[in-house]
Amino acid sequence: MTDKMIENLAARFRKCSVTGLKIDKDAETLVKLNAVVAVVMLLIGATAALLLVLTRWQAVHLLPADWYYRMLTAHGLNMLIFFIIFFEMAILYFAGPIILGSRLPAPKLGYANFALMVIGAVLVDIEVFRGKADVLFTSYVPLRAEPAYYLGIILFAVGTLLVVLHFLAVLVVAAREKTYSGSMPLVTFGALTAAIIAVITLLHGAAIFVPTFLWSLGLMEIDAEVYRVVFWGLGHSSQQINVSAHVAVWYLMAGLTVGGVVPNEKISRVAFGLYILFISMASAHHLLVDPGMGPAWKVWNTSYAMYLAVFASMVHGFTVPASIEMGQRLNGFTKGRFEWLAKAPWGDPGFSGTVLSVVIFGFGGGITGVTIGTEQINIIAHNTLKVPGHFHVTVVGGTALAFMALTYYVLPLIFRKKVAFWGMAKLQPWVFGIGISMLGSAMTFLGSFGVPRRHWDITFQGAPFSLEFPAATNLFFAMFGIGGLIAVTGALMYIAIAVVTVFFGQTVTDADLKPGVAGIPQGVGKLPTQQYQIDPAFERTGAPGTVVLVGIFLACFALYYFVNWQALSFLWKVG
Repeated sequence: MTDKMIENLAARFRKCSVTGLKIDKDAETLVKLNAVVAVVMLLIGATAALLLVLTRWQAVHLLPADWYYRMLTAHGLNMLIFFIIFFEMAILYFAGPIILGSRLPAPKLGYANFALMVIGAVLVDIEVFRGKADVLFTSYVPLRAEPAYYLGIILFAVGTLLVVLHFLAVLVVAAREKTYSGSMPLVTFGALTAAIIAVITLLHGAAIFVPTFLWSLGLMEIDAEVYRVVFWGLGHSSQQINVSAHVAVWYLMAGLTVGGVVPNEKISRVAFGLYILFISMASAHHLLVDPGMGPAWKVWNTSYAMYLAVFASMVHGFTVPASIEMGQRLNGFTKGRFEWLAKAPWGDPGFSGTVLSVVIFGFGGGITGVTIGTEQINIIAHNTLKVPGHFHVTVVGGTALAFMALTYYVLPLIFRKKVAFWGMAKLQPWVFGIGISMLGSAMTFLGSFGVPRRHWDITFQGAPFSLEFPAATNLFFAMFGIGGLIAVTGALMYIAIAVVTVFFGQTVTDADLKPGVAGIPQGVGKLPTQQYQIDPAFERTGAPGTVVLVGIFLACFALYYFVNWQALSFLWKVG
């Protein structure tokens, strides 16, 4: 390598004054671009969510049927696919070249991939808002959209797949050039898990959306049941990318906010490995009432194999809060079982958002997910509001909230801007978390009464039959509506904070890097010390507070699981 090449390579990097990381400037730019577009997609999805809440809330019932289904399509695609995946691509660029201190091997490819994803997303949204793709997130055949809709999804998926392959290339370059020592950092390992699941997911997408595109052109036929089976290898597995990504974010934020120490990284890595092997099997719960797959397949996917994915989540459900507790105890908060929790930095939106994400995902999403993923219980939840109730507390309360928490550190560390509206930023995770918890809980209760998940009008006006739901559903619809409005408010607060910070925020200076400065999270003001050499006396204390909290979680899990079996026994008139 010539001196000129070495000089050019050195010019590509800057050193972070907080973390000391060597940051590739192209990787940093791609983090910014993907994050900004993710926020734009969140705005579109949140606007659609507001209209949907005011329509499904039967007392308001805002939109006519055609616009309801149009907004439902836009909401699902922009939230579940575009917002989440653009942000995940930003995470891959952060967890790969930035955390590893590596160069980005093909910067021009990175920009081309980003452009491809944007073109695909814009193409899809144009067709949706033109009224040419009222096919919902699932796009079930024989519902047919315009060919440009399917082409947009294919272009977006191809761009995403190329970003993932680029991330894998970064890992090879970093290993060869020895830009880090020891084992791969746990955060990067978690991102690698997400990347591997993404490859599996996107190949399923190609397997079904390429022929569906040809079908939309009239060039071939496609079987509706084949479409459903293959689609859920994309539709549900894409949400498993989210799980791996946001768990990696949990570990990252535990370290950045309080100096969290993972109790045993090997166990955490094994749990990530189990995700690769088994978590996509959760897709089966969408197909349990379908004739396409036999009983043996359904039993295997909803019991023995899925238990291993559940076990992996249980591991993370202990190690993440335990790492926070151990970090806090190393910071001196050692009195009793819960001083570490009582004196945690709750005024830091990065910390509070992370903890709320863990709690909502675990108590709301994890418990309901395992329950409705059980073959027998699924029959009383399938196609009711229980299903979106579950994924709103996983994808929204878990993933989206974790990404919001990370944003409060990305803004000063990557964009190098003080967080705008600092007082509002401290409240934002709480507003969003409370709202989405109310919304998800209300959906779950409404699903218990059999309220359908997608129907525009549950009064079925003009239908040749009549159906009345119990009066209690009115109370839960009010809870649904109020919770939805609060959650949308929290999302708009986040969008306002992010947009104003990025485009109009004050640049961070070295003088700002100290505790107590408005707009600077505590971990940025003073990066916690990562202490891995724990003295034997401390090691014996472990994480006693987390043990109690996990015990409470398991008790709630067992109770909810039992109640659902009891409800099933009532339906079957057993006992």
